[in-house]
Amino acid sequence: MVHNSIRKRKREIHKGHCGRILLVAGSEGMMGAAVLSCRSALRSGSGLVQLAVPNELFPVAQAAVPEATCRPRSFSAGDLARYDAVAAGPGLGTDRESVETVRCLLEGYEGNLVLDADALNVIAEPGNHLMDLVRSRKGQTIITPHPGEAGRLLQMPEITGVTDSVRRMDFAKKLAEKTGAVAVLKGADTIVATPGGDSYTNTTGNPGMATGGSGDVLTGMIAGLWGQKQTCEDGGLRRLAAWEAAVCGVFLHGLAGDLAAEELGEYGMIAGDIAEKIPFAIRQILERKPEGRER
Repeated sequence: MVHNSIRKRKREIHKGHCGRILLVAGSEGMMGAAVLSCRSALRSGSGLVQLAVPNELFPVAQAAVPEATCRPRSFSAGDLARYDAVAAGPGLGTDRESVETVRCLLEGYEGNLVLDADALNVIAEPGNHLMDLVRSRKGQTIITPHPGEAGRLLQMPEITGVTDSVRRMDFAKKLAEKTGAVAVLKGADTIVATPGGDSYTNTTGNPGMATGGSGDVLTGMIAGLWGQKQTCEDGGLRRLAAWEAAVCGVFLHGLAGDLAAEELGEYGMIAGDIAEKIPFAIRQILERKPEGRER
C-alpha cells in the first residue's frame, strides 16, 4: 500500500508542490516537541514549514530548525487558508490560550488538520466544548492519540494498558466514530481506523521507539506527507487521502525506527534518531517498484 502511495518526484516540481505546512506546537519548557515535529515534517519532504510558537521562543526554534520559519499564534481564516496541512498539539500546553488556539483552528481552518497530544487533551476536556467542532469541521482530520489520550477522548480510562489487538482495534474504531476523524491509536502495532469502518494494523516499529518525543516525530511526518503532492501513474500530481497519509506516516515512522535500531540498538535510541532516519525509510520505499493498482 505504501509503495503505491509514495512515488518518485517529477524533476520539474517546486517547493510549492511539496506542501506548505503549519505546526502549532511548543511552549515554555516544551520546545523539544515542536522542534522534533518540525524537523520530521521537513525530513518527510515538506517544501515549506512554519512553526507557530510564542514570540519569545522564536530564537529557540530558529536556532534548532533554521530551515523553518516562525509566526505568531494569531490566525485569521485567510492566514490559515494558505496552508496545505496543519498539525497542532505537540508541547502546546493546556492553558486557556491553548484552548482558544485549538478552537480557532477547528472553526477557521478547512484544510487537512492533524491533532495530537495537548490539542487532544483540550478537546477531551468537556468544559472546553470542542468535541462538536471536531465532528462538524469541513476539512479532513487525523487524530494521533496514545492510549492515555484515547481514554480521555472516549472517557474510557481502561484503554491504558490494553494490549489485546482485537480490543485495541475496537477502541480505534470507536475513536474514529466519535470524532469523525481518521484515528491513529499509537502503541505496539499501531492501528489506523477510518470513520467508514476500515482499519489497518502497522507492521513496522520496535520497542526502542518507546521514548519521549517519538509521537511528536509521527505528527510531523503525517502532516508533511499529507501536505505534499505525490506523482500519479499518469504523470499528474495528487495529495494523499486522510487514511492514506495516516497509514503511510505510521509505516514510515516505524521503518525509520527500525533503521535507527539496526544502527544503534533499541536501548540507546532517542526520538531524534527516528527523525534522522526518515529520509532513508522513504528511500527504501522509492527503490522498490510499486505493485498493484493505485487506490
